[in-house]
Amino acid sequence: MDGTGGAVWGRAEQQAFRSRVRGCLLGGAIGDALGAGIEFDSLAAVRDRHGAQGVTDYVPAYGRRGAVTDDTQMTLFTVDGLIRAHVRRDTGAWHPPTDVHAAYRRWAATQRDWGPDERKHEDGWLAREEWLYSRRAPGNACLSGLADDRMGTLERPKNPESKGCGTVMRSAPFGLLVGWEPQLVFQLAVECAAQTHGHPTGYLSAGAFAVIVHAVTRGDSLDGAVQQALAQLAVHPGHDETTDALRRALGAVRQGMPDAERVESLGEGWVAEEALAMGVYCALVAEDVRHGLLLAVNHGGDSDSTGSVCGNLLGALHGETALPPHWVVELEGRATILQLADDFAMEMTQGSALHTPATPAAAPGWLQRYPRA
Repeated sequence: MDGTGGAVWGRAEQQAFRSRVRGCLLGGAIGDALGAGIEFDSLAAVRDRHGAQGVTDYVPAYGRRGAVTDDTQMTLFTVDGLIRAHVRRDTGAWHPPTDVHAAYRRWAATQRDWGPDERKHEDGWLAREEWLYSRRAPGNACLSGLADDRMGTLERPKNPESKGCGTVMRSAPFGLLVGWEPQLVFQLAVECAAQTHGHPTGYLSAGAFAVIVHAVTRGDSLDGAVQQALAQLAVHPGHDETTDALRRALGAVRQGMPDAERVESLGEGWVAEEALAMGVYCALVAEDVRHGLLLAVNHGGDSDSTGSVCGNLLGALHGETALPPHWVVELEGRATILQLADDFAMEMTQGSALHTPATPAAAPGWLQRYPRA
């Protein structure tokens, strides 16, 4: 399957893939929302306020329960950019980093504008979702990297000293490109991470995360997926910090029962390799989705990002029906997330029925949602 609509998908394959896409995006958003209300608290403060177990449910953040942060916002725009890239391929224009960068610029507009500009039809439907026009503690490197229209590249990255976790928390959708080879998934995630974070650890951690999501979405075990990521990392200069972090996560699995202190032994999650390692560790030791997500957010660090990473992984691994329903129903933006997930799955599995070079307007409504502009 090449992911462009050229391959034939069976009905059961399509349904299984859609469940994993939904699971990945909803799971990441749930982890994000669970951590949003305690993101800047120490572990002692979390336990003092919420009890010895820490948070066990959504707590209010940004004026409501189940609120998501910039992690989910940027992840959704990553998906939007990837759909747009595949739609534009019919025109002979095929450079996914450019389409993802344009999508990230649309996200950046949500952080400075009062609301959507209905006159900008070329922005597509996601940029017209009013609830996304809310600042949820966006990372400085993400904002500054997208402040002008120059696209950061590996040769000339934005913020060359930054390795913040803003690269990792938005990169799960690259792994959902199941028809791509792992090295291409890795490369695309890396190139798009360099648009805001230029330190090798920052962009290589994004590539590693994308490969792990890719492997589990294709049916591999999580442990096997981490091994694939380590193999991809090994050939890239500057991989040592990311490789060491993932190896520490694997080692922590064998050190005893999981708890908050063991999670904190892997870092605080503010930088890319730590957020990756912490999220991966919690997914590896998770008894179920609820257990893994609560472990991922109850620590004194970047709780929403580590929760998001863990949720992306567990959702891709088990599919949407494994997600706790009481968290799904209260999740901010649930309808938008589901629409986008289903659109992504449809584009990847049935794109040829929606648009082709010979009949570019086979489904005009699709091109209104995802314009080629």
